[in-house]
Amino acid sequence: MSDRPNNHHGVLKAVGLRKDYRSGDRVIEVLRGADLLVAAGEAVSIRGESGSGKTTLLNLLAGLDAPDTGEIQWAGARVSGVSPGSLAGLRARFVGMVFQAYYLVPELDARANVLLARRILGPVGAAERERAGELLARMGLAERAHHLPSQLSGGECQRVAIARALMNRPQVVLADEPTGNLDERTGDLVIELLLGAGREQGAALVLVTHNPQHAARCDRPLLLHDGVLRPA
Repeated sequence: MSDRPNNHHGVLKAVGLRKDYRSGDRVIEVLRGADLLVAAGEAVSIRGESGSGKTTLLNLLAGLDAPDTGEIQWAGARVSGVSPGSLAGLRARFVGMVFQAYYLVPELDARANVLLARRILGPVGAAERERAGELLARMGLAERAHHLPSQLSGGECQRVAIARALMNRPQVVLADEPTGNLDERTGDLVIELLLGAGREQGAALVLVTHNPQHAARCDRPLLLHDGVLRPA
């Protein structure tokens, strides 16, 4: 995979994604042919009812799960058929992920949590530690770099998680309800930082959110309904 996205293909492309789950004798159709094309640097929001398949879609786009049918491409390269070991390395370079629950390691301070993303790719040196510090400063956390997650507020933890997602200069950031555990004011700040930092670094953003105001701040708001994506 080249480092530069092929804009003809879009930086992230999904075609005809279908995903079913079995519940006893029932088959639940979650995605029924979802298509998505995201340009380099574009911010796309996805809203939908609870249980509509938003998290399932994000996990497929991240290569954490495989669709039953359909295809996903990262910068023009197909994700399916790549060995799990190779895929993990590609994902670490291509995708940054932000979750509702933060998923910070409690025993590590803020900077060490940010550096975790880089350790997947190999040894961490002075340049990487400096970048982690710069990202935390960009998030307004320069003074909190050596605090543990338990010493940080929810909003601060989420900002650490955004810095971690940006650490490897990903081409796409996937954010799953990143403000779901935050109050309104803190949530607005997190969205501001997510959009601003992504644009500064040229990263595309796919934001899953329940919040219509946050969705509207993206370049292209979409709805996931009946297993397909439509313009909002």
